[in-house]
Amino acid sequence: MTITVACQPAKSAPKERQAWDDDVAAFMKAHPGVTVKSTDQQPCFDPKTFGPKLAGGQMETVFVVPVTNYADVIGQGQALDITPYTSAVKNWNDLRPDVRELVTKDGKVYGVPNVHYSVGLVYNRALFTKAGLDPNTPPQTWAEVREAAKKIAALGPGHVGYGEYSGGNTGGWHFTQAIYGRGGAILTLDGKKAAFNSPEGKAVLQNLHDMRWVDNSMGNKLLVGWESLMMAMGSGKVGMMLGAPDVVTDVVNKFRGNVADYGITGFPEAKASLSGGEAYMINPKATPEQVEAGMAWIDFRFNTVGKGRFDFARGKANGNPVGVPDNDVYGDSSTGKALQEERVKNASLPVANYEPYVRAAAAIPPKAEPAHAQELYAILDVVMSGVLSRQDANIDQLLADAETKANAMLAAKG
Repeated sequence: MTITVACQPAKSAPKERQAWDDDVAAFMKAHPGVTVKSTDQQPCFDPKTFGPKLAGGQMETVFVVPVTNYADVIGQGQALDITPYTSAVKNWNDLRPDVRELVTKDGKVYGVPNVHYSVGLVYNRALFTKAGLDPNTPPQTWAEVREAAKKIAALGPGHVGYGEYSGGNTGGWHFTQAIYGRGGAILTLDGKKAAFNSPEGKAVLQNLHDMRWVDNSMGNKLLVGWESLMMAMGSGKVGMMLGAPDVVTDVVNKFRGNVADYGITGFPEAKASLSGGEAYMINPKATPEQVEAGMAWIDFRFNTVGKGRFDFARGKANGNPVGVPDNDVYGDSSTGKALQEERVKNASLPVANYEPYVRAAAAIPPKAEPAHAQELYAILDVVMSGVLSRQDANIDQLLADAETKANAMLAAKG
């Protein structure tokens, strides 16, 4: 019997790919008669190919879904009800109840939460030191972010105090992070209308406008897709950006950043923080035997302390950045505590650099992405791009236009 599993690391990350392949071999040895075939589509979830893959019968037995798409995938019957199989995940009851709730509908479970995080402020400690700022007391307010950004930008050509996205749906995504932090919302409570044309939305854009055009602390390149800002961060010339802890992992792993340079702190003045994440789901076409094998794989590779992705000793030996608090899926349960102990014990990173984030994140309420997130982010890209590319951009007009477009999209969705 064969199962297919999503998310094999790309060939461009040979050590991570080898670790995955080793885990597949170990799993197959422990489960005679089960063959595991991996797909290495990166990113694991691509909204453009998800529908066609599913319709064409190409979807893996075990596939990954981001939190933004849980409701759609579950609502359209594209994920199997795995309620009878949850005991296959030995630490199931230690998963955070609020995170499990996200994959539950009408009392039935449709996925195994795999990642959960909230957004903070990622910053370059080395640049802070160079600019005469104390890296151990990072900014806590937007006024302090502005001041720090000015000092970093003043270090010379190519230095960017604060980096931000303007397109590729990442601009709208970061606008959402920023408006949540200020206590605003993207949609009304019933999800029927846009709510971002608000004092909080204006404050986000005014702050970015002033940093870009008054302070000149944001550089003059428009950063469009996800990779653009990450590359800039990895080059060591960007002082700060909004991001979850996995930004540090990616900057070091994929974009050659110097591991000692990066710290994370809490979101400035946060009233809430955008939470994100993903879950593994099972193909509804899977046979009961394939479901059992798929759940056993999810348990082994993604939910066992000291094994698979939580084999921090192997990660450290491979030169991976170990120590980033990038996944709070187990909270402070006994599994969560055991994971944190292992993470600290095998840390290859300066764990103290992330303490401000750990302290702050614990006290900031998480807020989920809005419904129809990707469509909304595309609309809000235009607003972000407008403010960052035109000094005379009319913030009220940009927000009003986006509101009209968002309301039309929401009405069409019913």
